[in-house]
Amino acid sequence: MSTSVIQTLLTTSLTESRTVRESNQIGATNVDIARLTRRLAAGDEEAFREFHARYFDRLYQFLLAVTGGREHEAQEALQQTLLRVARYVREHKSDEVFWGWLRAVARSAARDAGRKQKRYAALLERFEALWRDRAPERGAREEERLRDAVEQVLEELDPGDRRLIEGKYLEGATVKELCCDAGLTEKAVESRLLRLRRELRERMLKRIGRRI
Repeated sequence: MSTSVIQTLLTTSLTESRTVRESNQIGATNVDIARLTRRLAAGDEEAFREFHARYFDRLYQFLLAVTGGREHEAQEALQQTLLRVARYVREHKSDEVFWGWLRAVARSAARDAGRKQKRYAALLERFEALWRDRAPERGAREEERLRDAVEQVLEELDPGDRRLIEGKYLEGATVKELCCDAGLTEKAVESRLLRLRRELRERMLKRIGRRI
């Protein structure tokens, strides 16, 4: 199943009204669920749309509760949940059993999203050292500008370079895992990461210099 279908459905739903689709969620028989999950396991995109209509709001509300109302974290966890459902779903005989499996998948995705947010905070701390050197007396406004600068610098990177940086520092991937994803040797990945760290530092120093 195409990940673009999943991303489109996720983006569309997050910008729509969060009205719960009760007509889709109520009255789902076990026969319906068995048939739906069987089609999902076979990679049927129309089945995924049906699953999305029936479970999207339910999963999102569940993840908001799990993440303590942190919307960005819940949205990221929801995206990962949908991807994992598309990849790992198997036939389930009842809605109760299927929903139990979905909750377990969602909790796991939420834990991963939480770890990523912590790693992002750690990456910000690296750049805060540069900011402290240039602007030791900074307030909330300056902190916000720093975060914006980091995000802009990451956006400016080549897509392949950004995947390496985010994979290493935000997702906690090992060098071996990065090698598999990028199709590079370990030495090449380590060399590229070293170059990227220097490049990010230089770009951040330029941005900080312009803002103070």
